[in-house]
Amino acid sequence: MLHKVISADSHIVEPPHCYIDYIEPKYRATAPRIEETKSGAEVFVVDGMQTKIPLGLMAAAGINSKKLIPETKTAKFADLHKSGWDPAYRIADQEIDGVDAEIIYASVGMLICNHPDYDYKDACFMAYNRWLQEFCAPHPKRLFGLGQTAISSVEQGIKDFHKIKEMGFVGIMMPGNPQDEDYDSPIYDPLWECAIALDMPVCFHILTSRENTQHLAKFRGNKLNGFMSLIRGIQDMIGLFVLGGVFERHPKLKFVGAEGDAGWLPHFAHRMNHAVDRHGWGKDGRLVPRNPSEYIHDNVWLTFQDDWEAFYAKDRMNIERLLWANDFPHSDSSWPDSVEMLAKHTAHITEEERNLILGDNCAKLYNLDLD
Repeated sequence: MLHKVISADSHIVEPPHCYIDYIEPKYRATAPRIEETKSGAEVFVVDGMQTKIPLGLMAAAGINSKKLIPETKTAKFADLHKSGWDPAYRIADQEIDGVDAEIIYASVGMLICNHPDYDYKDACFMAYNRWLQEFCAPHPKRLFGLGQTAISSVEQGIKDFHKIKEMGFVGIMMPGNPQDEDYDSPIYDPLWECAIALDMPVCFHILTSRENTQHLAKFRGNKLNGFMSLIRGIQDMIGLFVLGGVFERHPKLKFVGAEGDAGWLPHFAHRMNHAVDRHGWGKDGRLVPRNPSEYIHDNVWLTFQDDWEAFYAKDRMNIERLLWANDFPHSDSSWPDSVEMLAKHTAHITEEERNLILGDNCAKLYNLDLD
């Protein structure tokens, strides 16, 4: 029997009022807002960030590839999928794609993760969480939000984790870079223990770290070479947590790498094993006592869209850590053709394996109530 299909990485598109109406008064005048460019397109403008965030690609699901660039260049908010910001339309778009539930990530909030002002970033994320809570509320068994946090400090991060849990969110959308040191520092051990105690996965999406956005912006040759660097954001985070001993110190921590695909994982894990075996010895012994692949097997979940290679590599990684997603409504989304695509990609696997990857793994990871 085929079980419910869950997209483990879907998005909203923040509406014009998301930050302005929900942010604390101190930041209302500088809150992220939509403005029109000289070309007539609309973009999100964020104080303190030079790059303006175009709306088109954030809601380009279903646009023919040959029309993608010209149509998104002039996109206005009114042109976007209404279900990206209005829950009244969301279920209909789920039904079109054969999806029964979604884990919801931010869109504009992904890039705000890279804002240099952590107080401002914190205010934006708290505003977004208030708005997202209302977005998910009408469909509590089909829309499951991830709350955002700036990680301005360990103490504030712990407070945010508790608040995010209290607001009914199922996990935490993390910024790629904390304000103090880095995530492999022992100063963050209390934060990881808090996530474990709350049973809240920590979720790292592409484009939420400075390094990842820099790779995208500074490419060699064709600009699509920058696009090819996106998976590096997830690989870097996995390496940070594995080689920094985070999973060794916190074996129950649940780490999600979102939208970085998964078919590459067997080789990546093998290469990290080799690195530790050959180069990971020092005066205090081996860098980590277990093989890196073992930490990845136990602690790392990955989401992917049209990565057919992930289905073929399922026996060379932990199948219970694979999470299919449709990335709706972003430009890389498989919507509205996910059913047809998945029929091809899963033709060689068993029904039990299909159920695990397309929904059961996600439901178990986030403790989802779907009934």
